[in-house]
Amino acid sequence: QVVLGESGGGLVQAGGSLRLSCAASGITFSIDAMGWYRQGPGKQRESVATITSGGTTNYGDSVKGRFTISRANAKSAVYLQMNTLKPEDTAVYYCFVRGSNGPRKYDSWGQGTQVTVSS
Repeated sequence: QVVLGESGGGLVQAGGSLRLSCAASGITFSIDAMGWYRQGPGKQRESVATITSGGTTNYGDSVKGRFTISRANAKSAVYLQMNTLKPEDTAVYYCFVRGSNGPRKYDSWGQGTQVTVSS
């Protein structure tokens, strides 16, 4: 069973920074991508950042230039450095991992970590 452990959330003032971490255990497949989604109060879940096994990154428009995703392949871990945080970044941030083992696809999610940005 895949377990994703997230950490690093918290309360920060606008303009501040936070670094989220996510470590995956129980991986029995080849990882294609890892990343982060978020869901703010009263909002739909949105993609924040994704990084593929080859290192290709993709960011949501609202975080480009402020957030940076990175990955430690050997540790099946992914990180999200969040700078110049804004109140609208307030959300629960969820880590995910996608992969495959032959024809079987895998898609697992963490429990989420709260990020609150005060104005």
